[in-house]
Amino acid sequence: MLQKLAVLSLSTVLIIACNPQKEQASTTEVPSENTVNEMSELEKEHQLFRPGYADSINAGLIPEDTMVTSARRLAEGTVGGTEISINYGSPGKRGRVIWNGLVSYDQVWVTGSHWATAITFGQDVKVEGTTIPAGTYGFFTIPGRENWTLILNEVYDQHLAEEYQQSQDLVRVQVQAKELEDVVQRLTYEVEDLGDGKGMIHMSWDQVQVSLAFDVN
Repeated sequence: MLQKLAVLSLSTVLIIACNPQKEQASTTEVPSENTVNEMSELEKEHQLFRPGYADSINAGLIPEDTMVTSARRLAEGTVGGTEISINYGSPGKRGRVIWNGLVSYDQVWVTGSHWATAITFGQDVKVEGTTIPAGTYGFFTIPGRENWTLILNEVYDQHLAEEYQQSQDLVRVQVQAKELEDVVQRLTYEVEDLGDGKGMIHMSWDQVQVSLAFDVN
């Protein structure tokens, strides 16, 4: 009996050692929304990145959005030789009412999910005549039925808008929301180069798009 147990134990060890993929698979699962707030800075930056999934949903390549969590995404672009990157959480529509439902009108919003959307400018830019030094900033908005307020704030490392302070705003811009013909299932940012050192940062979700214009100094 002892010999049989010894053989069985050795077999089990060999099976585990020769099959590391099962152990690996458990470490690559996307954490639930409840665990996001407890993640380290490195995990917040990298572990939830799922750009391929969100892009496939928006392109209609995946028929049903089943991801409950909000994937982290990174939008990048170059305008007038200046690199711009946007690190954000991309929630899905998943049949929900977004505007004045999931996202309230007339309240400050992180314009994504979980941690504030962070926009990094590689060089100084100007937004409506205000110089924004090279660096990383929190991007907040105040959605409205037709008009939105777009905000660049000094502090980007914030959870939701819990610590947001208007006194730390660098600039506020009033824009009109654009109605889209097609539904954007996963919140998406894009950087557009308009030429001559002019650029736009677009945020699209559901059937709404708002855009922040900037000039490269």
